[in-house]
Order: sequence, then C-alpha cells, then structure tokens
Amino acid sequence: MTPTTEDELAEAVATASDAAVPLHIRGGGTRSGLGHAVTGDILETAALTGMTLYDPGALTLVARAGTPMAEIENALEAENQKLPFEPMDHRALYGSNGTPTIGGVVAANVSGPRRIQAGACRDSLIGVRFVDGRGTAIKNGGRVMKNVTGYDLVKLMAGSHGTLGVLSEVSFKLLPSAEATATVRAHALQTSDGVAALSAALGSPYDVTGAAFTPDGDAVVRVEGFEGSVRYRAAQLREMFGRFGDVSVHSDPAETASLWADIRDAKAIATGPGDVWRVSVKPTDGPRVVDAVGQPGATLLDWGGGLVWARVAEGHDLRHDLRGIPGHATLVRGSEETKTKLRVFEPEPEPLSRMSRGLRAQFDPKGILNPGRMG
Repeated sequence: MTPTTEDELAEAVATASDAAVPLHIRGGGTRSGLGHAVTGDILETAALTGMTLYDPGALTLVARAGTPMAEIENALEAENQKLPFEPMDHRALYGSNGTPTIGGVVAANVSGPRRIQAGACRDSLIGVRFVDGRGTAIKNGGRVMKNVTGYDLVKLMAGSHGTLGVLSEVSFKLLPSAEATATVRAHALQTSDGVAALSAALGSPYDVTGAAFTPDGDAVVRVEGFEGSVRYRAAQLREMFGRFGDVSVHSDPAETASLWADIRDAKAIATGPGDVWRVSVKPTDGPRVVDAVGQPGATLLDWGGGLVWARVAEGHDLRHDLRGIPGHATLVRGSEETKTKLRVFEPEPEPLSRMSRGLRAQFDPKGILNPGRMG
C-alpha cells in the first residue's frame, strides 16, 4: 500500500484495524535494520511528498512525511538555512539504497553532531499530523513553538518508530546556515586525553557545535558562524588544545563538511563487519566504554564522549561488558537472531514499560502499527 494523501493513509489504516491486520510502516527504506523485524502488510509513506509550507523569513518548514531529505536540504541550502539537528544518514550503516525521508528522521528521532548545541530532532519539531491505529487523522502543534498546547504529541511521536501512529506531515523551526566553519584537531591522543580535550572545548565560551573522538585517536571540534568569529574561536581552541599534543586547524568548507558528515553517519565503523551498538553515557564515561569494547579502532565518540558507536563481534553481548557504567546501549545493527537474544533496546524499568504499554493501547488498541518493532 502506497497512499498519496492523508485521507488514503487514514483509510488504509482503518481497513487494517477493522481486520486486525498488522502493518509494517516504511518510509524511504533506509533504516529497515533499525529495531526488531516487523511482519505485516507493508504500508509505505514514500508517496506522501512535497513541502506544503516553506517560509524562510519565519524560519519555518512544513513537509509531508515522505518528502526526500535531499529535496528539503536543497531547498534550505538555496535560502542559506538548515535543519538545526543535522540528521544522520543510515545508508552506510545498513548498506541500504533507499531514499531518506523527513518522516523517517522524525520517527527515529535522528540527530547528528550538532545535537550538543541545537538539541535532538524532537527539539526542532513544532508540529505533526499523523494517523493513529484506528485510522483517525490527528494534528498536534503548529507552525510556531507557542502553538504546542495540551498533550505534547509532537515530542511523543519523535522516536516512536511508527508504533503510535503513521506520520503524514511534520513542521520544523530552522536555523540560518553558518557563513564559515572550522575544525580544530588534536592528533594521536589516548581516549582519556581526547575526551578531556573535548570537555575543555565544550566548557569554553567558544560555542562549539561538534565534538568527537575518532577511531584513529584524534579529538576534533567544530566552530561555526561569521568568518571573523570563527577565525578567532578556532585560534583560541588551537591554543587550548596545544597542551594535549600536535594540533591543526582546517577551514576548507568541503573538507570540513566531509569530515563531519562521516562523523554524523559513523562511517569509520559502519562499513566493517560485526554488530554495531550505540551507547549513551555521560561524556566522562566515554573512555570506560571504549576500554570495555577493547578493540582498537572499533569505536567512535560523538557529543563530547556522551555517544559511543561501537563495532563488536557478531552476537557479542556488549551490555554485559558495560555493567556498572550508567547509561543505555542500543543494538543498531545485528542479525535477527542476535536481536531476539539480546534485544535491540535497553530493557525499560517496569513503571516506564507500563506507561509505554498504556500509550500504545491508547493510540493503537489493536496493536497493528509496526508490532514488535521496539521489542
């Protein structure tokens, strides 16, 4: 099923609900490996395309869920604007050939390196339209932040992986693009020193918009803004990083964009064999996660050390190795056998699990929307 309008989408879901037929909700097909496998009739949102409102003056965008990310990014680039949260492209991680869509970004709450400054996808999301498990079209939020009143379904839908409703339209606040960008790189550090360098940069007044530690041992930070300001802040960060070792500054736009796209998409570890885990911890515990993984070159740290991408042997239980380190680990790539054995998402405490079940019962009483996706 590939509906082209919200009415057709609502009709398709209502028909499936009446017959209690499970639905596998799919956008552009780039994140099919994220979460547990779903068995059901495929319902694609890829034909729900087009930007229904783009107001550069108001820094506001409204687009149908199936709109390709490339179309949105091209339109924003023409007006020197951007989505604040720098969404990850999962195609390298999953080896997929689909087309990333804005609805898929919202459904998975996908964010990138700029999250440390601009927040996650849900923080820029100001409105949604979606169809619940009964086939009812629902709108929440609006075109400005103050219009989000009552139950904040906008935030609830972000990261729900299609289990509470099928997105038909999403609205965002935007940011102006930066005039200039620079990356400061401290070379060949131990993980603990690398995270210390990132923490120093993030604690500085220099408005860092990216802070990562690469598999080859480099601490890299990004500054963006007006050219003179970027030049000054990069020089200050270079001096700050000098106590950690050799430092270089890179300001070529293409080089900088490529580096941060690779970090955003976790390409350094995405293309190798093995399972891939996404571990969220407090930044100072990032080195502990790296030590637990114990494989040189198999980890990439983002968000100042608070997000660790780790590649391990197939079937290995990384959560077992991380016992005693507060946080949570998600198995983002692995066989269905491994996902069933270890579970994709961190097990929820019973009170939270009970709340999640209650929400699903309210929005999808017959359990037809991506059943089993989140385990």
